[in-house]
Amino acid sequence: MSFSRRPVVAAKTINNPSHQELKALAREGNKTTKYNSASFISSVRNRSAKKTYIVEDGVPLGVDQQGISIEEANRIADEVHEYLKKQEVIRLDRQMGMHPDFSLHCRLYITSKFARIPLKWNIMLFPPANPDAEPDLVSIYVPEWPERVIFCHPLSYTTYILGTDYFGEAKKSFLRMAMFRAKKAGGLGFHAGSKVLRVKSADNSLKDVGFLLFGLSGTGKTTLTMHDHNLTPPEQAIIRQDDVTMMNPRGYCYGTENGFYIKTEGLDESQKVLYQAALSPEAIFENVKVNDDGSIDFDNSELTSNGRGVIRREDVAGVDNSIDLDKAHRLIFITRHDKIVPPVAKLDPRQAAAFFMLGESVETSAGDPTKAGQSKREVGTNPFIVGPEGEEGNRLLEILEANPDMECYLLNTGSIGMGGNRPGVKISIHASTTILKHIATGEIKWKTDPDWGYQVPEYIPELDMAVYDPRSYYSEEEFGAMVQQLREERVRWLEKYPELKPEIVNTIKCLNK
Repeated sequence: MSFSRRPVVAAKTINNPSHQELKALAREGNKTTKYNSASFISSVRNRSAKKTYIVEDGVPLGVDQQGISIEEANRIADEVHEYLKKQEVIRLDRQMGMHPDFSLHCRLYITSKFARIPLKWNIMLFPPANPDAEPDLVSIYVPEWPERVIFCHPLSYTTYILGTDYFGEAKKSFLRMAMFRAKKAGGLGFHAGSKVLRVKSADNSLKDVGFLLFGLSGTGKTTLTMHDHNLTPPEQAIIRQDDVTMMNPRGYCYGTENGFYIKTEGLDESQKVLYQAALSPEAIFENVKVNDDGSIDFDNSELTSNGRGVIRREDVAGVDNSIDLDKAHRLIFITRHDKIVPPVAKLDPRQAAAFFMLGESVETSAGDPTKAGQSKREVGTNPFIVGPEGEEGNRLLEILEANPDMECYLLNTGSIGMGGNRPGVKISIHASTTILKHIATGEIKWKTDPDWGYQVPEYIPELDMAVYDPRSYYSEEEFGAMVQQLREERVRWLEKYPELKPEIVNTIKCLNK
């Protein structure tokens, strides 16, 4: 038995409605803000990771992935297609990516009563060159389905999204399949934002430094990607992507999306690029508190702490006409710890592959709200990997070793010294953006950390490094015990992945220091 892509036959198909037509179709349930933007409330307010499966057909499952049999996938798909024969369905075709070497035709089918979902997705991608051509990727979305289940068939690049009305499932369904496609082509798909920092070199000339920023939802990835670093002309930050990029073996990074999908919790004027874009009449909000007078309360979490917004590229200050990076010169692995992890560490290629595999952070309400705030690990900070995870760490190591001009860093956006012998310190957005700026300029002075072998900062312009020294908050015995515990946890995690090269695990064991 096999699984194949099926044609969608509906009682009525609304074929590629315009954005204004989608607005009209989505009028019901819209609460208009005082900025004349739309806001909606969904029944499901986070991704359904525990209900997401990969069809067991020709692609080996990764350690952290769930499979669904071909028989069960076929049974559900057959029932869905029978149901759609009696429904009104929206078909929307969009294009992911703008480069001749990476451009995918994406097609979404969804029952029309949930037009608010394609309304948002329409902003996220680009108009297709030929909407009637055979699509590369297809997602079939029935939010009203009585059972919640999401499954993808990688070999046919098809996804079914059933029983949830959370927009993020539609967006990620296409990106998941695109990342798998990039891996099959010899590259890697990353859950990472991208930007260029144009900064002055030591000789006062301008240089462009390309950044990839990895991080789980809600851990600061979008905030840092969309920040201007308080640079003043001729220096500037140029924003490319905030969510997913595809890297080829030479370090070129293909952008995927046109719009930005932002987390709105706590959004304020200190994040001026994001905040100003969110005030556009073309922004669309999901599960964000809108008061009776139309004002938006970004600090209110009555609906969820996973409030979201879709914003247009043209409403974001600091973008240009490209979504690609010519080169990812700096890879930043964003983590959140609150005790002994420094605000930044410089990694060699093996260490970088290890921290990519560790994907350390905290759980957010976007993933599993029942565990929000707890520590977690996710390979590549990417919940959307298809296939053996260890292969991705190995390939990243190969790319880094072949491109010595690519540097990697661990960036802690949490805290230092919590629970120590004096009050700990929160690592502010200002501190993180200052660190990234000076990574670009090359002005940080480094020394070797005796416990981990990576480089830690001895001097960063504009920052008082004494505040950020983790050892100063604990006794020698306490610090040593925490290092040992963290090392054991990290090694145990890495050893889950049988394909992973031993030298990547050993860099955490410190066998090759």
